[in-house]
Amino acid sequence: MAKTRLNVRVDEGTARAARERAPARGMSVNRSIEELVRQDTGEAGRAFVEAAADFMKQYESVFAEESGGGPSARAKPGVAAEREGTSEGRR
Repeated sequence: MAKTRLNVRVDEGTARAARERAPARGMSVNRSIEELVRQDTGEAGRAFVEAAADFMKQYESVFAEESGGGPSARAKPGVAAEREGTSEGRR
């Protein structure tokens, strides 16, 4: 993959920490920062997908009704609360 130059200004303490931590992690400062950004974006992406999945599950009955699933597709009140205590409701 082609690399792009990125100039970043940070305070002296942050620069010092980056210069100290990178070799301790066995990599250059550039590689260390690149890895940290990848980790950050990966975690945010996973958190979003998990939150979206939880939202969809919570409002599944509303979506079913709106899309023509009718009232019979609606979950009974309290079902989500009951599921929380089971392996089906846990991650």
